[in-house]
Amino acid sequence: MSKRLNAKYKIDRRVGENVWGRPKSPINSRQSRPGQHGARRSNKPSDFGIQLMAKQKLKGFYGEITEKQFRKTYDEASRRRGNTAELLVGLLESRLDAIVYRSKFVPTIFAARQFVNHGHVTVNGVKANIASMTLKPGDVVQVREKSRNMALVIEAMGSGERDLPDYIEVDPKAMTSKYIRMPGLAEIPYAARMEPNLVVEYYSS
Repeated sequence: MSKRLNAKYKIDRRVGENVWGRPKSPINSRQSRPGQHGARRSNKPSDFGIQLMAKQKLKGFYGEITEKQFRKTYDEASRRRGNTAELLVGLLESRLDAIVYRSKFVPTIFAARQFVNHGHVTVNGVKANIASMTLKPGDVVQVREKSRNMALVIEAMGSGERDLPDYIEVDPKAMTSKYIRMPGLAEIPYAARMEPNLVVEYYSS
C-alpha cells in the first residue's frame, strides 16, 4: 500500500468513519482506531477532543491541505460577513482541487491535488497548477486536451460512485466544469457528517 493510501485510510480509522465513502476503506470492516489496542479505547472525549476530531475530519477530507492553509481558510471565513461555519466549508469547496474532485475528473481528492499540480487543467482558458487556488462563481475549469485520455480520468468519469453536486455544472464531452456558486453545508455531498461549527469553536477557544 502506498504512503498516500495508508495516510488516507489512517484518517478513516482515527475518526471512526468512512470519510470519503470509499468501498475499500478499512472502516467498513473494522471500526476501531489504528493500533494494537484501538478497540479498547472507549474513554469519553472532552469538549476540546470533540472539537479537535471535527477539525481533523474536515481538514483530512480535503487531502494534503496543510494546517497553515486550513487556518488561513478559517481566518478568511471569520473575516467575511455571515455564518463562519457555512463560509468555511464553502471556501474549502471553492478550492481548485476540490472542484476537480467534485467534477469527477479524478477518483480522489488526493489525485485532484496531484492532477492540478502537474498542470492538467485550465481555469478560464489559462493553465492553472495551484491546487489551493480559490475559484469564483462563473469560473470554468477544463481538463487539458492532452490529459483527457489518462486512465484515472476515464475511470473517474465513468464511475457511479459519486454524484455531481448542484453548485457545479459539468460538460463531460468538453471536460469542463463551471463553478456556479459557493455552496452551503447542506448542499455539499460529504460521505461522513461534518461539523464545521465545532471547528469554529476549536479555533475560537
